[in-house]
Amino acid sequence: MAASGGHSGGAAAAAASIPCVRLNTGHAMPVLGFGTGSSSPPADLPATILHAVRLGYRHFDTASLYGTERAVGGAVADAVRSGAVASRADLFVTSKLWIADAHPGRVLPALRESLGRLGLDYLDLFLVHWPVAAGENKKLLPFDMEGVWRDMEECHRLGLARSIGVSNFSAAKMSRLLAFAAVPPAVNQVEANVGWRQEKVREVCAKNGVVVTAFSPLGAHGSAWGSNAVMESGVLRDVAARRGKSVAQVALRWLHEQGVCFVAKSFNKERLKQNMEIFDWELSEDDKEMIMQIPQRRACQGEFFVSQDGQYKSLEELWDGEI
Repeated sequence: MAASGGHSGGAAAAAASIPCVRLNTGHAMPVLGFGTGSSSPPADLPATILHAVRLGYRHFDTASLYGTERAVGGAVADAVRSGAVASRADLFVTSKLWIADAHPGRVLPALRESLGRLGLDYLDLFLVHWPVAAGENKKLLPFDMEGVWRDMEECHRLGLARSIGVSNFSAAKMSRLLAFAAVPPAVNQVEANVGWRQEKVREVCAKNGVVVTAFSPLGAHGSAWGSNAVMESGVLRDVAARRGKSVAQVALRWLHEQGVCFVAKSFNKERLKQNMEIFDWELSEDDKEMIMQIPQRRACQGEFFVSQDGQYKSLEELWDGEI
């Protein structure tokens, strides 16, 4: 499924080191994205993103929820203005529809608002952030999957979102969506890492030509809901020591070999560079067998979307038993 990225100029060599995957819309998406979902993004986030562009990053992931769309948009403008890329078309920008706008009739206005904050004419990828809807008072409401998806398809038809997809959809919800979608989702972005392999989701997506992108590929270590299952894994430490790599590099390489794309969140310049250095070596069969022994646990439970008044009255319902 890999497709090479076409970039010109001095940044081309660096950019070429991140391969692309071809989405079912025909567009190429760099397999490694720069994540901006953080409770404390740096004040100089636009400068950090511009540095990432100069390193060779081309895929930037934001969301209405994150409050980072303006910073991403500013960095895109700076990258073009400074010549770090030839044009906006050289970059791949993802954003997401928040639950307050996950209602028929609210999707297109929400996308236009995101584009306004980003200062862009279109998104490369627009995702439904959760299969959840909320009212203005944050009260959880029934989620009209088909009604919302029809509006997502309209965003695609208008050219405002070149590809459309979902996030945090279980295998069961993916199957339900695929059964009625006129424009199938291009991507399902889910928590995925060595400590939560998402085998059911990956199987359904693979059968239907949907790319799986991992958020928290390193376990969101240090965040409120994160897990140390990746960064403090004894297995990964052993593999990393044997390979002369970092634990993070081994974790990202494992995802890449599974055919999973990933959005890694780091604002550290050295780690940004290290996260790119995973495409020219392979894990051994012994490495992979050891990694398969790592215990499995979902870290991002989504318990805040469970309510006796809402659509999901238990975690089992939210995840369709995939917990």
